[in-house]
Order: sequence, then structure tokens, then C-alpha cells
Amino acid sequence: LSFALLGAVILTFTLVPAMASVLLKKDVKEKHNVFLEWITKKALGIYDACFKKKRLVFSVAITVLITGSLSFKFLGTEFLPTLDEGSIYVRATGPLSISLDETKKLANDMRKIFLSFDEVKQVMSQTGRPNDGTDATGFYNMEFHVDIYPKKEWKRKQSKEELIERMQEKLKSFPGISLNFSQPISDNVEEAVSGVKGSIVVKMFGEDFKFIEEQEEKIEAILKTVEGIEDLGILRNLGQPELQINLDQKKMALYGVSTADANAVIEMAIGGKAATQIYEGERKFDLVIRYPEDFRNDESSISKLRIPTLSGSNVQLGEISSIQKITGPSMIYRDKHQRYGAIKFSIRGRDMGSVIAEAQQKVNAQIKLPKAYKLEWAGDFENQQRAVARLAQAVPVSLLLIFFILFILFGNIRDALLVLNNVPFAIIGGILALLAAGVNFNISAGIGFIALFGICVQNGVILITKFKSNIAALKHHETWTFSDAMRDGVAARFRPVLMTALMAAIGLMPAALSTGIGSEASKPLAIVVIGGLITNTLFNLFVYPIVFYWSYRKKVEKMELKTVS
Repeated sequence: LSFALLGAVILTFTLVPAMASVLLKKDVKEKHNVFLEWITKKALGIYDACFKKKRLVFSVAITVLITGSLSFKFLGTEFLPTLDEGSIYVRATGPLSISLDETKKLANDMRKIFLSFDEVKQVMSQTGRPNDGTDATGFYNMEFHVDIYPKKEWKRKQSKEELIERMQEKLKSFPGISLNFSQPISDNVEEAVSGVKGSIVVKMFGEDFKFIEEQEEKIEAILKTVEGIEDLGILRNLGQPELQINLDQKKMALYGVSTADANAVIEMAIGGKAATQIYEGERKFDLVIRYPEDFRNDESSISKLRIPTLSGSNVQLGEISSIQKITGPSMIYRDKHQRYGAIKFSIRGRDMGSVIAEAQQKVNAQIKLPKAYKLEWAGDFENQQRAVARLAQAVPVSLLLIFFILFILFGNIRDALLVLNNVPFAIIGGILALLAAGVNFNISAGIGFIALFGICVQNGVILITKFKSNIAALKHHETWTFSDAMRDGVAARFRPVLMTALMAAIGLMPAALSTGIGSEASKPLAIVVIGGLITNTLFNLFVYPIVFYWSYRKKVEKMELKTVS
């Protein structure tokens, strides 16, 4: 947009004058336009009525401004609108100790359920980690790329969210499976941002895995009560069955067993140990010695392993150690050099800002953590907070730059501030348009507000330049009053103001009305600009002249007194 405007400015001062000199040589005159004359007459009638009741009109304008400002809190907030990628990406997480055979069976059954929907064209699934090994995960991880037909080919009239709800309902028949519905590109972006497989994540930092999971279960129960939260699940650290062998140093000293000998036998018997190497041509392989499965398949068999002593005899492993099965960590998540556990969820049916605000309020009220532990909300919410903070810097800077340029243009602060008066009324139109369209405030809408500032300031400059020109001409018109000068300014600049607003609105109308794939990103920006132009045009033509009149009335009166004297 910036480069397009720069190109337009260059052409305006180069190509346009050259073409005008060639094409506009003969019979250059303004033609009579019946429609323009009619609409100008109607607009001037409204202007006259507003100018007669200046205080009432100004009071109504201020009331609308205050009401519109307060209505901003009713807007939902989000990072960016969800782009429809034309497919669904489902991640199913089973128990951490699930076997590959059971996972394959589950994946086949779930794929059949997806294919049972008429809206689904085909399904591709993958189990475990990807082929390139870049994602460290186990057999418990199942991912489904659900390719769906375009919406116009669906037999049932429904939204994509409603289709996902129907899928969730059928997949409830698989107990212990945590589901996450997303889209292929979104899923990758979300994981890159949050560090885990989820759109929004609550991270609990700390050292004790058991304490973290206990607290996560409490937080999960709280989040279930928040409307709009879907695909809720705990990304557990613990869950890998382990056989723990703790050597008793006192008993080992009593029997004369060294730690090195005990570890060597345990490693060889259970895991296998390379004893030598064998050659096949130019290739060589380790020859691994390992006990037969019957001697290492349970705790009882392992406790009977014979460990050599320093005296040449041997002793059973169970005599010098304690052997037990425990649940150890399957996945250790780390961020900022700290361990953490995570709860992932998605949001559907509500805006992200209100859902997170409610969830944080409930969690903070019920969960009290020791100093060594802390909670952090990450993912899309983290993106939103970061982007809103950047917008909070960009908007004031934009307004300051606009003010600086206006000050250079007019040479005084009063005129610069008068032009900037257009900005609040343009913002109100953008807010009301978002509310009417049911669109949340996001980064796209925020950039739309910044773009709107330039258009509404341009209209203000068009009007104030004509007003000041008419004031300067007052001394040459004996029958003209200040009010007449203002009315003439509105009449003369009605067409430029209206055309500026109309061209911008018409140009953005396709983006505001489009429903195709990818249109979600541009829609909020277009809605904001169109809504802002409507209220800004009304303010420019019917309220702004009143503000200017009050601002310059004393100056004009002094000028008229000097002229008379």
C-alpha cells in the first residue's frame, strides 16, 4: 500500500499534468451533472439544518463518540482471523505406553470414521514420528490429514466448526484419546510458536514432575468450565513404564560386589553388550551378547541374575538391590532452561481474548503455586499480546507523524488539531462496523484503523483548506458572512470528500464481502475502513464545519472589525 501510494504521488506530479496538457486542449468545461446537483442540494439542506442547531448536533456527535468508544469493550479480540485452508488436521494422542500394533488399529478405525462423513474426500494418517525424524514423539502420536470437499459441494448446510463438532461426537467412542483439531499450516505454526502440539498452551514451570501433573489436572478441571475451550488435554511428562534397580552399597560391600561388575551384568543381561566385532567383506558389525528373554522378562527373573563377587563366587541381583516398576518421564519439555508441563487447548465459538481472560481469572483464583513454580500462557495468545503491544506503539507514532506533517502544512497547531479531530469519529465507525459484522478485533483490523487515519485526515485537509481560502476572501465580498463562507466551502468540497470516501469504500468492498479461502485476513481491515469512512464523511460534512466555525469565529470577528475601521 505504501509503495502504491508513492507511485500514485509520482504519477500525479508527472504523468497526469502531461496527459492533461495533451488531452484537455479544447472545450474544457465542467458538465452539468443532474445526480451530483441533486445529492449536493440534499446534503446542503442537511448541513443548513445542522448548522442552525449547532449545539444540539455537536452534543449528539459527542454522545455517539462516547457510546462508540465504550462499545469497544463488547468487541471480541484475537490474534489473527483463522484462515480456512480447505482441510482439517487432526492430532490424536493416546496413552504414552501404547504399543505400535494397538496404535495402528486405532488409526485405521479413526480413519474409517472420518471417511464416513460425506464432506470428506480422503484421509491420510501417520503414526509416531515423521519420516525425517525431526519431531521426537512415540507411537502414542497419531496425525490425520482430512481432505474435505469445497463448501459449495457439501450436501448439509453447516460451518466447518459444526463439521468438527460432529467428528468429535463420533470419536468419543475411543476412551483415553486426546484430540486436537487444526489445519495443516496452522498446526505447524502453532507448534513452532508454543513449543508443543497445541494452539494455546498453559505452561507450568518447575522441577517436580509429579507436583506439576497434579496441578495440571486441577487446571484442566477448571478450564473445562470455561465456555469456548475445546480439544483440552494434558501433555504429560510422566507415563513411561520403567524398571528401576537401586543397588544397595552396604549389601554389596558385605558380599564383595563392585558397582562396575553389577552394572556390567545388568547392561549385558537386559540391554545387551557388544563383546566383539564380526566382518562381512569390508563391513563390520558388533556382536552383542544378551540373555534369553525368559531370564529377563519380569522382575522375578531379573532379580535372579547372578552377579560375580570379588571372592570368585556369585550372588543374586535381588540380594544386593531393590527392584521395582515405576512410571518415569516419557517426554521432558524444556523452555528458557527450565522444565515445564503443559495443558493445550483450542478455542471455538468464542473470541480468544474473553476466553483467556475468564480462564486466567478462574485459574488464578483457585490455583496457588509455591515460589519455585510459575504459570505462563503461550501460543496464539502470546502472539496476540506481543502484536497488541506493538500496535500500542505504532498507533501513537502514526498519529504523531500525521500531526507533524499537518503542522508543517498549516504552520500552526490549531489547524493541525482541527484536522486530527476527524480521527476519533473515523475510529467509532470502524468499531461499530466490526460489531455489526460480528468480526473480532485483531491485527488486521488494527492495521485497518491506521490506514483509515490517512484517508480521514485527507478529507479534513480538503475542507479546512477551502474554509481558510473563503475566510481570506471575506473582505472582498461585502454581502458574504462567515456562515456563508462555511456553506460555500461545504458545497465546493462536497464532491471531493464524497468521491474520496466512495472510491476507498468501493475498492475495499470485494475484500469485505469475499468468502473464499484466505479472505479472512483482509476482511477485518476492509470492514474497518468502510465503516470508518461512513462516520467520517458524515462528521466531515455536517459536524466538522461547526467545530471549525467555533474555532475561528473570534478571529473572523476581529478581522471584520479591522476591515470596517
